[in-house]
Amino acid sequence: MSEPLPGKPDSLSQNVNANIDSIATFHQRQDDKLSPFARGLERLAAFIGHPVYLIILGAGVTLWILVNSFAADLGIRAFDPPPFECLQVLLTVAALATSTIVLITQQRQARLESQRAHLDLQVNLLTEQKVTKIIDLIEELRRDLPMVQDRDDPESAVLQKRTNTTQVLSALEDIGIRSKTGT
Repeated sequence: MSEPLPGKPDSLSQNVNANIDSIATFHQRQDDKLSPFARGLERLAAFIGHPVYLIILGAGVTLWILVNSFAADLGIRAFDPPPFECLQVLLTVAALATSTIVLITQQRQARLESQRAHLDLQVNLLTEQKVTKIIDLIEELRRDLPMVQDRDDPESAVLQKRTNTTQVLSALEDIGIRSKTGT
């Protein structure tokens, strides 16, 4: 048995640790594909999504307004007197940059989520095939063992059949559930 990996509880099974490693490797591979510019955008988006960003922005705007509103009282010249046209332009540019950065980051996250969804689908289909095979083998064993009474099990007979994914998709479409590309 391998030793537990750093930062992971040793009470986890080897299989769970291997799964965690697979997920970490997937994320690391995706991060390694990022250009330095994209990596910078990711860090900036993470900062924008943090409450500190809102606090800094609010404090900056408040300070700007206070300094320019009370500049004469402070004995200085206001660099952006009311109605604060420069501040409005800066906030508009900041809003445009913020929304663009968030959209770029969301697009990357959507691609990753799509990959994970495809992986989930593949694993689920494989699991369904394995379970179907196991049910089939158990039913065969039950029929072959002389000490087990052979009986008709309609539910088992249904579960032995593989799921026709095309029929399932058609049924979902019939009730109005469509894929993102099919809407």
